[in-house]
Amino acid sequence: MDELGIANRPERPRGKRRGAQHEGPHVSKMSIMERVLALGTSTLYEASGFACAVDPSIRSVWPGAALAAPAYPVQCSPGDNLAIHIAMERAPSGSVLVVCTENFVAGYWGEVLTVAAEMAGFVGLVIDGGVRDVAALARRRFPAFSRGISVRGTVKASAPSIGKPISFTGVSMAAGDLVVADDDGVIVLPAAEVENTIAAAEARASKEAELMRMLKQGATTLDLLGLSQWRERE
Repeated sequence: MDELGIANRPERPRGKRRGAQHEGPHVSKMSIMERVLALGTSTLYEASGFACAVDPSIRSVWPGAALAAPAYPVQCSPGDNLAIHIAMERAPSGSVLVVCTENFVAGYWGEVLTVAAEMAGFVGLVIDGGVRDVAALARRRFPAFSRGISVRGTVKASAPSIGKPISFTGVSMAAGDLVVADDDGVIVLPAAEVENTIAAAEARASKEAELMRMLKQGATTLDLLGLSQWRERE
């Protein structure tokens, strides 16, 4: 079956939006989006102090894809994408769908679901399974992050969990937690820790900018990082 349940050869809350839509006290939605995307996943991860990075095998489907938005968790049975179709009607506009498939790679998502997601106002997809129609996803600039790419279709027979907390590649996640994804990977920040993490990440980014300024003036990383004692060691 294809992603809509149409039979093929045998063998996986309206209007367009992109970017983050997580709102914390005293910080606007647009401010959150701009700040986290500018910082990037690596800096946010290092500053967070949390084990918030998902499996590094979850990668962007097309180069340069990036997103930052509240999670809407979905649990699929392996090789079954019914839960995704139900979530399309339940998830708030501005969400990123985070789909757990127990790491079973199939074509759970393709161009048709991408168009439906755009019309529903979703900003992207993160899935530990697979997607297909990747040329169309790249052409439409729809941010998608997956474990793999597969032409194999899916069935529609069960929907284990929609909108409820899940463990995604070992990272606990609930609806509203902030998902940030770019070419470096995918992280999940607990909703209550977003502002503190951003502040710590911005401080880290400022420190790194100063280090790079000093490097351009001739300093070395051994000196700047307090590692000069290792200079003479073999």
